[in-house]
Amino acid sequence: MAPKKAKKNAESMNSRLKLVMKSGKAILGYKATVKSLRRTKSKLILISSNCPPLRKSELEYLAMLAKTPVHHYTGDNSALGTACGKFFNCSVVSVLDGGDSDILTVKE
Repeated sequence: MAPKKAKKNAESMNSRLKLVMKSGKAILGYKATVKSLRRTKSKLILISSNCPPLRKSELEYLAMLAKTPVHHYTGDNSALGTACGKFFNCSVVSVLDGGDSDILTVKE
C-alpha cells in the first residue's frame, strides 16, 4: 500500500511542478537557487534524491536561514528535469512564484 501512495504523491508533485513552470516562476540549478535564497526570493526549494550530500546540506542551511521550506523530491535529477519540462538533468529547483498551482500550500 505504501508504494502506491508514494507514487501518487510523486505524480501529484509532478503535475504541480508542471503547472508552476507554465503559470508561475521557477528557476533551475544550484547557483541560481543559492542566489535566490540569499536574496530571500524563493518560496520553495525542491531537491532531487541524488543531489550530493554536501550540496544538499548547504541548501538546507541556506533555506533555514531564509525561512524557506524544502521538499525532498523522490526522483533523481533526470526525473526532476523531466518534470519541469526540460530535456536536461536538474538537481535543484527554486519556486519563486506558485502561479495557479497549489504547490506552496500543500505539505506532503
